[in-house]
Amino acid sequence: MNTTASQYLVGIDLGTTHTVVAYAAINDPEKNIRLFEVQQLVAPGEVAERPLLPSVRYHPAQGEFSDAAGFLTAEDGAILGEAARVLGAKSQGRLLTSAKSWLSHASVDHTAAILPWGSDESVFKVSPLEASASYLRHVRSVWEQRFPQAPLSRQNVVITVPASFDESARSLTLRAAQMAGLTDVRLLEEPQAVVYDWLRRHAGSVGPSLGDSRLLLVCDVGGGTTDLTLIKIEHGEGEPKLTRIGVGDHLMLGGDNIDLALAHLAESRLRGDGKKLSAADLSQLLEQCRIAKEKLLADDAPEQMAVTLLGGGSKLIGGTRSTFLTREEVKDIALEGFLPLSGLQELPDKKRSGVVEFGLPYAAEPAISKHIAAFLQLHAQAAKAAFGSDNIVPDALLLNGGVFRSQTMVQRVTALLTAWRGGQQPLLLGNRHPELAVAYGAVSYAVARQDKKLKIGGGAARGYFLLVDTIGGKDAVKRGVCILPKGSEEGHEVLLSDRQFALRVGQPVRFNLLSNSGDSDFKPGEIVELDDERFHSLPPLAVAFEGQQKAEVAVQLAATHTEVGTLRLQCVAVEDANQRWDVEFQIRKKAAMPMTADLPAQLPQAIDKIQSVFGPKSKQIDPKAVKTLRADLEKVLGMPRGEWSTPLLRELFAVLAEGVKYRRRSEQHERLWLSLAGFCLRPGFGYPLDDWRAEQLWKLYPEGLQFVNEKQNWAEWWTLWRRVAGGLAADAQQRLFNDIAKFIDPAAARQAGVVKQAALRGYEDMVRLAAALERLPVADKIRLGEWLLKRLAKPGEPEQSWWALGRIGSRIPFHGNNHDVIPAGTVADWLQQLLTVDWKKQTQAGFAATLLARRCDDRARDIDEDLRALVLDKLKEAKAPAIWQEMVAEFKQLDESQEKQIFGEALPPGLRLI
Repeated sequence: MNTTASQYLVGIDLGTTHTVVAYAAINDPEKNIRLFEVQQLVAPGEVAERPLLPSVRYHPAQGEFSDAAGFLTAEDGAILGEAARVLGAKSQGRLLTSAKSWLSHASVDHTAAILPWGSDESVFKVSPLEASASYLRHVRSVWEQRFPQAPLSRQNVVITVPASFDESARSLTLRAAQMAGLTDVRLLEEPQAVVYDWLRRHAGSVGPSLGDSRLLLVCDVGGGTTDLTLIKIEHGEGEPKLTRIGVGDHLMLGGDNIDLALAHLAESRLRGDGKKLSAADLSQLLEQCRIAKEKLLADDAPEQMAVTLLGGGSKLIGGTRSTFLTREEVKDIALEGFLPLSGLQELPDKKRSGVVEFGLPYAAEPAISKHIAAFLQLHAQAAKAAFGSDNIVPDALLLNGGVFRSQTMVQRVTALLTAWRGGQQPLLLGNRHPELAVAYGAVSYAVARQDKKLKIGGGAARGYFLLVDTIGGKDAVKRGVCILPKGSEEGHEVLLSDRQFALRVGQPVRFNLLSNSGDSDFKPGEIVELDDERFHSLPPLAVAFEGQQKAEVAVQLAATHTEVGTLRLQCVAVEDANQRWDVEFQIRKKAAMPMTADLPAQLPQAIDKIQSVFGPKSKQIDPKAVKTLRADLEKVLGMPRGEWSTPLLRELFAVLAEGVKYRRRSEQHERLWLSLAGFCLRPGFGYPLDDWRAEQLWKLYPEGLQFVNEKQNWAEWWTLWRRVAGGLAADAQQRLFNDIAKFIDPAAARQAGVVKQAALRGYEDMVRLAAALERLPVADKIRLGEWLLKRLAKPGEPEQSWWALGRIGSRIPFHGNNHDVIPAGTVADWLQQLLTVDWKKQTQAGFAATLLARRCDDRARDIDEDLRALVLDKLKEAKAPAIWQEMVAEFKQLDESQEKQIFGEALPPGLRLI
């Protein structure tokens, strides 16, 4: 084992746009901080050192480049650095950008190979996590070329993250560092790093430099995010005391959005035919607009700059199109669009729909000014306390990020705060290098930490709450218990001693957490009402105790704001405080429901009814009880099945799971058990521990049916798996597809034996099941869709096949990932075939077309506008329901009845799918 002592303090700003590295030698008494110039490809075949490593990857075509660059390419052959940007501006769909923004995107699998987003199948893809790790891996490689005696993995490394990053995004950042071989890493919030850099540059004169300022606003507008932090300044003897008192919520709004607005302007001028550019074309145009923006906002800006969209393939020359962006246009979009001089009471418009581009959900409100106003209103109480008056507008300002290399942008934010302060200009703290300050500040923080002279207090940026209860029905009130108050100091453990949990060995348990960054001063153990405005849901946490026993362990929860910069949650055994289990974020799972809820008082009688049929004594029960069990349960519970809540359904499923072996007593037992189990676990996700329940249920699949000659039992068998498909893993869905494919494939289905089997096993139910398998590879989904289209071209195919075709090719998946959606080009071909069908006579064909053409506002998934217009016209002509037309015309969230039509049946009442 290498026991080399650390020789350097290293700060890494893993940015959305650039990665920057700075360092200081530990044995240097002055602790001079140096910029680590990163060796990289700056053009094909040309290597140089640069202060910034662009956080982008270019994915070349096979054989496009030789391996001459050696270690300067990524392990998978991608090109990193300036050369990637140069190549990306001249190519279509091969440039991967904004990996950091994808780490905080809740609707994707961060470990799935989905980037570059919107590129075609010829381009190899990687996950957001791997992309982030590749930048760190590159830094490590070039560092160790320069300092072979001081491996980066042995140095004191600080990686910065937005203050707004939630716990899952922070955990993913640490995972990326570990993948790059950096195991001993600390995280630091970027706005704090900027302040540490300023403090270092003003060492010995911090007090005089701050003057009488009481409240500092750090506004860091990076490529992908706007990060806001408030720091209270307390004057006294010696240096002022600085305490971080507020951080902003995650805001996907930054320099990239300005580039995107300019790209949309250029696109409107370049589209001669009125059609939107492809995602690959827009990516190329965006890169050109970024370059133009930086030059046109500079002090010595030209009047205008050309942006050029190159053709592809044989159209490389003839397909080239150009337009111009002027200095005034860029200034107007950047200032009036993103930094307008709005009032302190003007807050973000929450009714606007967000912009989705390249698959990323950007902030709906583009005006950064309004987000700053909302941030100050949220922290008004703390701001007033800092001033000792009713003032909430900071009197000191520190700006950071590439946007503020432009003095025009600096002057606009200063003017904004001056207006809010009634004409009094805030003290503007100097930042000569807004693109480098975060990396320098990370090293300054490491120095302060080593010297035990940390300058900024404040502890945990957020308070954390465990969801413990939900009261009521439709307008339910959620309650949580505070497990770690905002401001908790680093390393200080908070034990929730007044709450105990009985956890069963060998069974996973999930906890739902929420965070709050507002002013409220909550105490550990305090019960709080939780609302969606102020409290933000985190990915659920889970723990499983090892062992097969059914013993229960009484535990308490202990929460700590760690030295690394993350939340640590542990279960502590009540009988032995040394016995602990780490509770880890399930980053890829979602849960939208609390652990406990009101259950009907008649539940014990309902359980008795189920156990009387599926229990050890069920042989002694009247055989008619099997036939009447559904009706008996409705009678006992006093409500029809459609009104049974999700918590109740999962309780009933637990009883059915315990009696699973008794399902084989008769064909009626088997049929009823399959029907009830699927009904109680649908849609297989959305409630704590559903993934575990689905895993247990899947163990039955290899056993198959007992009564294989009963057609109705086959119908319930396929219906069970369709109902819970959302909770099944990709390999389980693949096995289901493989087992039913021969019955749907028109070529195989012509065989006499298969025809006979399909009649017995329920062809229609198999088709509906196949359509629900959203985690299948895209190639399998396309095969399935092509099969159904062939079948639908002939008479006699059931109506369900239209619904299935729409579900398979839907633009917005029900439970799958956005990156598993069938390409828009393939769906366009299918729609051309559907347009030849009479939708007045065949209503379900119109519904299928609605799902295929449904607008999602992501140009990588959306169909062509001309084709959309044809679909809309035909829907109107067929007098299709208004909601179908709306789904095609605009992006629309569906209500419960509409979701029911897509899902195939009603979802449990109160189940809110996030």
